[in-house]
Amino acid sequence: MSILQYFKRKRTEENELIGDEETTEQGELGPSETQTGDEETTEQGELGPSETQFLARQGTVIRGHENTEGNFRQLLRLRSEDVEGLESWIERRSNFLSPQIQNEILQILSLNIVREIASAVRNLPTLQYSIIMDGTQDVAGVEQESICIRYVDHDVIPHEEFVGLYEVSSTTGENLARVAIDVLQRMNLPLSGLRGQMYDGAANMSGKTGGVQAKIKEIQPLALYVHCVNLVTKAACSSSCVVMDALSLVHKLGTLFNQSGKFKMVFKEIAKSEHGNIKTLKPLCPTRLVVRMTAIRAVLGLYEAVLLSLEEMASSGYSETTITARGLLERFQKWTTVLGLLLACEVIGELECLNYSLQTSTGTVMGMTAVDCVKSTLKAKRSDEMFHRIHTRATELVTSTGIEPIQMPHVRKPPKRFTGNAKAFVPATTEEHYRIDFFKILDTVDMQLTKRF
Repeated sequence: MSILQYFKRKRTEENELIGDEETTEQGELGPSETQTGDEETTEQGELGPSETQFLARQGTVIRGHENTEGNFRQLLRLRSEDVEGLESWIERRSNFLSPQIQNEILQILSLNIVREIASAVRNLPTLQYSIIMDGTQDVAGVEQESICIRYVDHDVIPHEEFVGLYEVSSTTGENLARVAIDVLQRMNLPLSGLRGQMYDGAANMSGKTGGVQAKIKEIQPLALYVHCVNLVTKAACSSSCVVMDALSLVHKLGTLFNQSGKFKMVFKEIAKSEHGNIKTLKPLCPTRLVVRMTAIRAVLGLYEAVLLSLEEMASSGYSETTITARGLLERFQKWTTVLGLLLACEVIGELECLNYSLQTSTGTVMGMTAVDCVKSTLKAKRSDEMFHRIHTRATELVTSTGIEPIQMPHVRKPPKRFTGNAKAFVPATTEEHYRIDFFKILDTVDMQLTKRF
């Protein structure tokens, strides 16, 4: 039974009750009058659920600060200009427009969607699917787990369908595994068809013994567990203090750009006069670490404009924004910031391409070949010639912007207990010193990709 049929029947039953009461008080209606009332009920009975479905499909709020001024009521009033008698029907049937009825309609719509998704998976020629699960707290502090089902249809087109948010009482691996299994059972999806599971790298999800993936593998050993590329990027950036510090400064600069209207205006004027184009400075996404290349490239492309804007803001007074700009100016005038951003571009750019290849909703298992491609590309970059080009580019940018020249940092000799009688290695140049950081980042990425894929 469709949503429209359900509410049409419900309204017909109420009209019959109302009709019986009116017949008792006023006598029986004539055949023509009864037929006209039924036609009006049929025509107007389809309006309420259809408006709710439209608003839900567009992601629009149904009710406003007051129920009578919400989008749903206003949409019905707009429809009343085209549908004869709708305005008077709304006044007589106000109970069908109540928040309780709207929530009931939304619940029926959501259940119908989930049933269609489950039916599509069960009707596959070969019943195989994967589950994607992630959790976060809502504004009330309640832990909510989102669950998606991924499958490939008859035409070999991948589908990634969201099936719901589920409140959990505990975030232990055992409890979350029970929640995932319960959702699949309620959808009547057999665990024998589960072939993949995708979670984050938290211990309660990825643990080898007590994690969700381990608990589900005990029931279905064929359910392959896959991490996200985000964790590879986090591990790579954390392996180098130069890169971590540079990315932190880009984030703070983007935050200042969003929060200070004065700095935004100053930067746009300088960028337009110096370069002829304007790029928005954005803060880094705190969770999606691979989606950062746009922000990094914007800073590198307009580095001189960034310095001039921060310099003007730093001399404009003693406000909190001025103090922040002064601190950022001091850090952006160090050449290690330039080098850190250039190193990040070489690694995060490749991982971002891999992320798009693996996480696209239309991707297939062929996207896994992108992992080997990225590994080979990064291995090719692990050479003295590659870092020499990066170091030369950093030197040119430092010279053109007139910031602090490249200097050899102070290096402490390692203790004798680590080196023994051998002579400790001490870098003679800045290129030798920071090449170690570059190789460390590449080695971390290679190790993480090998471990997770």
